[in-house]
Amino acid sequence: MKFVMDDKVLLVDFFNAIEDDPRVNSRHVSLYVSLFQFWINKDAENPLELFSKEVMGLCKISASSTYHKTIRELHEFGYINYDPSFNHNKRSLICLTKIEPHDKK
Repeated sequence: MKFVMDDKVLLVDFFNAIEDDPRVNSRHVSLYVSLFQFWINKDAENPLELFSKEVMGLCKISASSTYHKTIRELHEFGYINYDPSFNHNKRSLICLTKIEPHDKK
């Protein structure tokens, strides 16, 4: 498993960005960190392909509706790119990308 400086910077950038983002709560943090762990385990390749059930246990989100709401919000907030499959036999695609600084208001 490789873990290079750019990977570490991505996680640091996420925490820096959410510090002043009032939209982000503990569910978002837990899901993002869980996705990051899956991403690292897959040699930091984008896109990450996974079923929701593969990550829900790790991020401690038990309700499917909560997971889907949270992952959509992470996408809307610009922390990930999420391409849902809408097919129970096909994994969704998730890209962890460089995070732009959040505008402070």
